[in-house]
Amino acid sequence: MHKAGLLDLCVRAWNSVRMASSGMTRRDPLANKVALVTASTDGIGFAIARRLAQDGAHVVVSSRKQQNVDQAVARLQGEGLSVTGTVCHVGKAEDRERLVATFWMDKEKEERMKETLKIRRLGEPEDCAGIVSFLCSEDASYITGETVVVGGGTPSRL
Repeated sequence: MHKAGLLDLCVRAWNSVRMASSGMTRRDPLANKVALVTASTDGIGFAIARRLAQDGAHVVVSSRKQQNVDQAVARLQGEGLSVTGTVCHVGKAEDRERLVATFWMDKEKEERMKETLKIRRLGEPEDCAGIVSFLCSEDASYITGETVVVGGGTPSRL
C-alpha cells in the first residue's frame, strides 16, 4: 500500500473512533446485535449498556439484585432504548462497593490522583462507553488482540 492509501486509511479509522466517541455516529451501527452486559445497572456498566443500546443493539443488563435490574431497565426503556434485564451474580457486590468507596472518599488523595492525569480530571463511566461501543461495531471488525487504555493519559503498562 502506498503512503497516500495508508494515510487515507488512518484518517478514516480516526474519524470513525472520533465519531463513535462523540455521538456523531451513523445510525444504528450495532443494529441486529445483542449485547449482554454484566454488572450494568450502575456506573461504567450502565454507561456501556446505554451506549450500546443507543447504537442500535438490544441490550440485556444484569445485576445480582432484581430491584437494580428493574430500575436500570425502566430507566433505559424510558429513553426509548431496546433493553431487557436478568439477575446474574458475577461476584460479591459488597466487595466491589467497598473497593470503589475506599477510587475517592479522601479528597486529598483524589486531588493527588488528578495531578498525575494528563487531563487533570477523574474519569467518568461514560468515558469508557464510547470505546466499548466502537469495539463492538463493524468499524472495529479488523481490530484483534489490542489493549485500549481509557486512563486520561495516565502512564500505563500492561
